[in-house]
Amino acid sequence: MRNSRALAVSAAAVAALGLAAPAAVAWDSASNIVALPSVIARGGQMTITVDGCPQGGTATSSAFPSTHLSPISGANETSKGTATINNDAAPGSYSITVNCTGRQPLTRDAAFTVIGGVRGGLGGSSTTGATPTDMAIGGGLVALAVIGGGVFWMRRRAEKRV
Repeated sequence: MRNSRALAVSAAAVAALGLAAPAAVAWDSASNIVALPSVIARGGQMTITVDGCPQGGTATSSAFPSTHLSPISGANETSKGTATINNDAAPGSYSITVNCTGRQPLTRDAAFTVIGGVRGGLGGSSTTGATPTDMAIGGGLVALAVIGGGVFWMRRRAEKRV
């Protein structure tokens, strides 16, 4: 009976030590990186939130310059910053590395995706106004509508007499 009691006590001690060890390790590093929006166009602004970063720090990526993270008041050990995506960033997935003051650095792979921009243009618009061809087509359609309306009105009038 004494052996089983000693075995139970030692198993409980090992379990308690095993559960406390990850918590002690997590205390020394940031625990979570969230990038919103997770899909963003070049030149857009993205908010980075980091849990386990009570004193702030910096966030870096190859898609944006180093960004300062500030502690959020009222949030327990969370910091936040805003990054602007470079205009020349290539489309694709990017990782974020966070260096919190007094903590181990943390990297999140494929934290966000940069999409290519839209090539804008005039889209067929004209800056000179209507061309003579446009005026001729429009005038013809108006004349056709007037003639069609007159014929319809004359036929309706003739039906009333009969």
